[in-house]
Amino acid sequence: MFAIFQSGGKQFKVSANDVVLVEKLEKQPGDKVELSHILMLNDGKENILGAPVVEKAAVVADVVEHTRDKKVIVFKKKRRQNYRRKKGHRQHKTVLRIIDILKDGKSLMGGAKAAPKADAKKTAAPKATAEKKAAAPKKAAAPKATAEKKAPAKKAPAKKTTAKKADADK
Repeated sequence: MFAIFQSGGKQFKVSANDVVLVEKLEKQPGDKVELSHILMLNDGKENILGAPVVEKAAVVADVVEHTRDKKVIVFKKKRRQNYRRKKGHRQHKTVLRIIDILKDGKSLMGGAKAAPKADAKKTAAPKATAEKKAAAPKKAAAPKATAEKKAPAKKAPAKKTTAKKADADK
């Protein structure tokens, strides 16, 4: 069972317990949101297409957090004019966890809740720490190699006195 809804000018295909990143919504974390702009429903038996939306259908979601998307670099240039501008932009986003899909006000889940999927951020964190641990021994080995290279330093050549100075001193 899944639904396709529209939010922020984009379309999202979701099912129960999915985590989706949408344009910023003016709700607080922990609030429930009912998204009613449903373009298509699949209840496991048939596809229900909207014209343009499915009447009396909704997706109920829980606001997990507000975050920002990755940085997009905007670079403008005009050749031979010494004109260059570089700016970065991070779009505000809202993280939603889909709780239920409603058709005519009734749940398509049939009262049974699926087991929640692991959060994407929680699964990404252990990978990052494992990568850091793997990278740490490489960093420790590098200074030892540089210390060995510094050991055979060359001595400065001794200054030789010229014959003119030696004759002038006498």
